[in-house]
Amino acid sequence: MPIKGKQLIQVLEAFAPPSLAVEKDRIGLQVGNPDSEVTGVLVTLDVNEEVVEEAIRQKANWIVAHHAVIFQPLKALRSDQPAGRLFHKLLKHDMNVYIAHTNLDAAAGGVNDVMAEKLGLGAVNVLIGYREDKLKKLVVFVPESHHEAVLDAICEAGAGWIGNYSHCSFQVEGTGTFMPREGTNPYIGQRGTLERINESRIETVVPESKLAQVLAAMLDAHPYEEVAYDVYPLELQGKKRGYGRIGELPAALTLRDFAAQVKQAYGVEGLRVVGDLDHKVKRVALVGGSGSRHIEDAKRAGADVYITGDVDFHTAQDALAMGLSIIDPGHHVEHHVVPRVCDVLKRGLGEQVPIMASTVNTNPFRFL
Repeated sequence: MPIKGKQLIQVLEAFAPPSLAVEKDRIGLQVGNPDSEVTGVLVTLDVNEEVVEEAIRQKANWIVAHHAVIFQPLKALRSDQPAGRLFHKLLKHDMNVYIAHTNLDAAAGGVNDVMAEKLGLGAVNVLIGYREDKLKKLVVFVPESHHEAVLDAICEAGAGWIGNYSHCSFQVEGTGTFMPREGTNPYIGQRGTLERINESRIETVVPESKLAQVLAAMLDAHPYEEVAYDVYPLELQGKKRGYGRIGELPAALTLRDFAAQVKQAYGVEGLRVVGDLDHKVKRVALVGGSGSRHIEDAKRAGADVYITGDVDFHTAQDALAMGLSIIDPGHHVEHHVVPRVCDVLKRGLGEQVPIMASTVNTNPFRFL
């Protein structure tokens, strides 16, 4: 059965929910048709002509990117100019372009988590929280024969997490009753006969951002034609979501040694450093991409050093004055999320379509 764009989008949005994006961010399907068949997917940081040519060569008709291909409103589509030429090529080859930007920055396992993982940071938390992932209570009634299957399905989809404990639930046995009527196709029982079945009531918590995928997994694993379940709002505080991360190095390092570690971990040719190179650093804040405006957030969070790209001259001076060291490895280090997105798509779509990471270096800067 062919995979449609809607399925690909569903997988992506389960990983990086659109609700995590900042206001007015340009995300989602920007070029193409969600009903088009997916014959191949190319994952990239940016979309330029070279990337489109790569997708054509690889027979990929979907491009998943981090940076928007349409950010400002288009005033013209002239194929004799760079932007128009790019869109002309996309449309000519029936390309579809999907963007996950600040929602991918904020997602668990997204851009900022990947950057923190590469540095080996521990005790990692959100730096700039702007969303609360509210909790819901899911209650579902399951025949005893499918109790474990449904519980595993909803927990694997994201339900049942309390802190670092997974598969948290409460279960009680009882008797369910129902009478199949005309036009039904019951899994258990006969039309016109009142049935009494031994069932389990499963209760668990679900983050709002994962509710849709949990319900889909529940319905898929449940044997009944009509599933009895309830979803309740909870007053419990949900997990803070946002971009940027702050964490701890295993041991304090001099800024000089840590900068060398950052350079190696991110595979960059060079980086810019602000601060005393002999000063010891241990608490590290980071924002993938362009995060100059968040130096005060990093300082308030107790960071010794702040890693971000596109730091301007005056921001560097302000950071130096407030005693905050900065390491600027460039905006392009966000590309390290590309393999993670490929893994997400491979798990979600299986082996029906090829999922490829772009090999085009879209970083405009070179070091001499």
